Amino acid sequence: MSDGNHISRDAVVHPGCRISGSSIGPGCEIGAEGPVTIENCQLARGVKLKGGFFSGAVFLDGANMGSGAHVREGTILEEEANGAHTVGLKQTVLLPFVTLGSLINFCDILMAGGTSRKDHSEVGSSYVHFNFTPNQDKATASLVGDVPRGALLNQKPVFLGGQGGLVGPARIAYGCVIAAGGICRKDVLDENQLHVPAVPAEKTVSFEAGVYKNIDRIVRNNLIYIGNIRSLKAWYENVRVLFIRDDFDRACHAGAMANLDLILNERIQRLEKLTGKSVHTAVEAPISAGLMKEIEKADKANYVAAVQNLNETARAEATAWLQSIVDESAARWN
Repeated sequence: MSDGNHISRDAVVHPGCRISGSSIGPGCEIGAEGPVTIENCQLARGVKLKGGFFSGAVFLDGANMGSGAHVREGTILEEEANGAHTVGLKQTVLLPFVTLGSLINFCDILMAGGTSRKDHSEVGSSYVHFNFTPNQDKATASLVGDVPRGALLNQKPVFLGGQGGLVGPARIAYGCVIAAGGICRKDVLDENQLHVPAVPAEKTVSFEAGVYKNIDRIVRNNLIYIGNIRSLKAWYENVRVLFIRDDFDRACHAGAMANLDLILNERIQRLEKLTGKSVHTAVEAPISAGLMKEIEKADKANYVAAVQNLNETARAEATAWLQSIVDESAARWN
């Protein structure tokens, strides 16, 4: 282990691990299944990183990853979000309880949904989020669920069936199931739908690089994604900050804010390159006094319980506030 680390005395670090520039909170366990390299990461409480490479990522209470993980900068795993073995993540945001199977590539995507570890969104094994196009652009981030409702931890889970994939940029609504064994190439915007992807017919046609036939959808999905990241940043700035318990939480909060800025800058840059137009605008949406009053009354020792115990009025105000940020971003494309 190198200098620049802040590691809790009761954290367990197994032999064969390399840690640099990282904050590791109480009850964490590193390297239970194999060697681990951690650089510039922030871990809250009870995080388990069992084997693999982790750089520039944030893991909140109870998050865990199996062996063979490859997790890169911009990634945030919120409370109890987790992945099994051999999972690749980059600029991935998983809201609480989201579960990834094994042998998954899930970069440039935000996923929410579910209410607990027994009722959670899931991605089946051998799944890919396709985030690079034949036109050599990466304006392809996808949104599974959303932030304005997903942050309240009361939405139906989403299931992405294994041995499949999602072609970004796409949006999938709460309660939806994407059948295993297929590649989803469309948005599924109505809730509680079973989508069985069609198998493309074999054909050979001319291809001209740089020609987009669905540019409006691509741009709109990108702007909605940017709006969701901005709304999550506002949630961290106004709500999450109230639940900081110690220096380990403080490091996680700072790391998450930095990662959200990283994602925002990346998404804006990719979209501006695609459209040739500036989309970099600040969004100001003050949180309501009533919502703040309810949050301030909550037990600050348990973020998940505090959010789940908000009354319906506070939940509605929170969703409306966060959705206003998303809507402002989406309105940038006419």
